[in-house]
Amino acid sequence: MVIVLAIVLFSGGGGHKYTFLFQNAGQLVNDNQVLIGGSPVGTVSSIELSPDNLAEVNVEVEQELHEGTTAVIRATSLSGVANHYLSISPGPNSNPALEEGAELGLSSTTTPVDIDQLFNSFPSKVREGLQNFIKGNGQIYAGRGKEANESYKYFGVALNRTAHFASELNADEQLLSRFLASSAKLTTAVAGRGTQLSNAIGNATTAFDSINTQNAALDESLQEFPPVLRQANTTFVNLRAALDDVEPLINTAKPATKELAPFLAELRPVLSKFIPFTRNLGLALDRPGPHNDTQELLATIPVVQQRASKIFPHAEAAIAAFQPQLNFARSYTPDIFNGIAKLGQVAGYYDGDGHYLRGATSLQNIFKDEGGTLTAIPKSEQFVPYGGPAGLPRRCPGGAAQAPADNSAPYVDPPHGGSSVDATECNPSQQVGGP
Repeated sequence: MVIVLAIVLFSGGGGHKYTFLFQNAGQLVNDNQVLIGGSPVGTVSSIELSPDNLAEVNVEVEQELHEGTTAVIRATSLSGVANHYLSISPGPNSNPALEEGAELGLSSTTTPVDIDQLFNSFPSKVREGLQNFIKGNGQIYAGRGKEANESYKYFGVALNRTAHFASELNADEQLLSRFLASSAKLTTAVAGRGTQLSNAIGNATTAFDSINTQNAALDESLQEFPPVLRQANTTFVNLRAALDDVEPLINTAKPATKELAPFLAELRPVLSKFIPFTRNLGLALDRPGPHNDTQELLATIPVVQQRASKIFPHAEAAIAAFQPQLNFARSYTPDIFNGIAKLGQVAGYYDGDGHYLRGATSLQNIFKDEGGTLTAIPKSEQFVPYGGPAGLPRRCPGGAAQAPADNSAPYVDPPHGGSSVDATECNPSQQVGGP
């Protein structure tokens, strides 16, 4: 009795082991969850490399799987590295069960596409254009200092309101935690059955629309249904004798149809995807209504070509005119990205006066304390403590920090031949003081 109890306690639960082949492991790691219908049923026991350079993902699950099973690697969120899981869609229970340790190939698995693969698929010119687009967005606030200063007056109030909203949201932590957990389970379950749910809704809508247009015919059919059932009863009685005569034919046909069931099982998912594909293809080619299908698009292409031939020369001139502004901003790229990168770091720390970010905002010399009342400082006096003119200082690239010992900042041309900004476009003397 003691030996039997030890086997039950330490045998590991008796799960079923299977192997799934993927083109790559999709950032899976050992002990990641395995889900069926949004519910955990096992874990990833190991990940190995096959002789064909494929990822062998070995799993152990509580449920026995059948032929027709498919698997896909999913991510719980867009952010994160090892937060993936394996989602399994079991085959019908009417299919034969998979053997213990069975291996499912690439035809039964789907490898995820990461965002890095998407960017790597772009040609080099497209990636360069995307980089230029991001750099160009840095010029959005150029020449908008007046409007920005106006908005800074309300920055502190906005932070206070945001903190109040967060405290109200966090008032009932237990209810909020339960809501988030339930929402995550619901989303995961719906995502795992997204295709089936979409097809079911679409087919149900089509069926109900058809029934609604044939009310009279349906009424007549229901009236004729009882006589049909009576006649069918007589037919079924006579059919019993015919089945005895058909039985030799069925026995003869069994060897020929032996491989038909597996073929139909593999054909079913193909047909289920092909039906919505043909429906969507038909709508793309010819859809009721104006300006919404390929046929009408082809008719408008000549007009688009004529207009584009007139617009593109002006666009080229605009790009050429914008090039000097882009060259001026190029040397400020480290300053811009350092400001963005350090924003979260500064906002994370705090002391007796509050978060560092709030303290940095108070040092912008926008308000002053007059007998316990916070009063806005006139714009003509805001930059007096900085020793600059009554306007926004125009520092050179690298002038937002103390000058380094090697005199590499401010970064202007000359003496630095690689800078796109010279001393006539900024003031090299405007630097942060101190050691």
